[in-house]
Amino acid sequence: MFKMLKNELIITMFFLNMTILCYAQNPIVPNKGLNDPHIHIFNDTAYVYASHDKSIDNKGFVMEDWWVWSSPDLVNWTEQSRLKPGNTYIGEPFESSWATDAAYKNGKYYWYFSEGNEQTGVVVGDTPVGPWKDLLGKPLLTSELTPTHEYDIAIFEENGEHYIIFGVWDYYIAKLNDDMVSLAEAPKKISINNPRGPYNRDGENKEMPTDDKPFVHKYNGKYYLSWGCFYAMSDTLYGPYDYKDTIIKESSFAEGYDAPTWPNGFLQGRHGSFFEWHNQWYFAYCDISQTGNRWFRDTFISYVHYKDNGEMAIIRVDGIGVGQYDANNGYIEAEDYFKANGVQKIENTMGGFSIKPTENNGFVTYPNIQNLKSKSTIEFEILSTTDTEIEVRGGAPNGKLLSTCKFPANGTKAFQKESFKTKELYNGQTICLVFKPSANSNLKINRFRFK
Repeated sequence: MFKMLKNELIITMFFLNMTILCYAQNPIVPNKGLNDPHIHIFNDTAYVYASHDKSIDNKGFVMEDWWVWSSPDLVNWTEQSRLKPGNTYIGEPFESSWATDAAYKNGKYYWYFSEGNEQTGVVVGDTPVGPWKDLLGKPLLTSELTPTHEYDIAIFEENGEHYIIFGVWDYYIAKLNDDMVSLAEAPKKISINNPRGPYNRDGENKEMPTDDKPFVHKYNGKYYLSWGCFYAMSDTLYGPYDYKDTIIKESSFAEGYDAPTWPNGFLQGRHGSFFEWHNQWYFAYCDISQTGNRWFRDTFISYVHYKDNGEMAIIRVDGIGVGQYDANNGYIEAEDYFKANGVQKIENTMGGFSIKPTENNGFVTYPNIQNLKSKSTIEFEILSTTDTEIEVRGGAPNGKLLSTCKFPANGTKAFQKESFKTKELYNGQTICLVFKPSANSNLKINRFRFK
């Protein structure tokens, strides 16, 4: 009897673990060595341009090619193309195929790649996945161009103009010509006030004040210069930038995702990029907690939320990732949507964020919600200044009506819980919340769950 129970327990644990694995989406492409991710949205599809750690057995950075993978939803990823050093000016097999980035202009796609930690080249294609041609036949950024090393590039686009950012410890920026394969100006050094980094926690390390792998993005009129999970802000693209903080803290990690990590701690090695899709912001970055090998890195994606003062909130590092949810994990944070229209994120007084409709019939969608089949109720945490109404629909704003939720006015200034019966829920369903006109500017949703 004991042996039989033991076997049943083993079988139960096996299927439980299989279920957990099915729902885990960080890393986005497990056990492949996909790292240094730069994600761009082309034709409503996400493309990650990445470097590639060769093997889980790596004892150093062995990176023999560059990758492009694509996804329609940030959950399901497909390998699309590879670029080998032998098909570039490098001309032969090469084990230092370091970080990359990409851009689109005038019907062409440009893929920039690091030749180790020394130079940068570029190839061009007619599609986001190639085929690729090296038009220059030589580096775009050569090793003697600036006092730093010309690698780990990022491309920033604004008003149809493109800029290239690169370097280690000190960063440089230069505008690209319209041909995208030449510089319109000499690179200029970017000034950062009071910088910090994984080797410079206290600001005293003047030789290694930041890190490699810079990146620039823009949100709400502010420019953000980041190096891994560290970032600075400026009112102008060329700076100067004021250092702010890191978006990863000890409190970021779900159990099982805080270790192992890099020799200098969890703030090191978070090479990556910020991107926006469907009115949601994300951070894609390197992680080694699931591989245990600093030379065989994975890519994670986390939601990014901005505080009222423009600074970024601490991100969550877990296995659920983005673009999918688990109804058995408790509350779904309302701001962690996949798609939104006519909806604004609001920083809560007591911490965290909520969402508020700003247009009639605004909506948010939450795709791929697992473990819904056994649920029959949806519970909201809301703050409603008047009597308001939303619809819960399946799939899209015009999808099947699953529940009509009418919230009473609340004068307490605190979030209240309201529950409603739902129907026809199933595992993997997309849930869409549609805000009726009464909710416009009158309703805030903090989070919700299914019971």
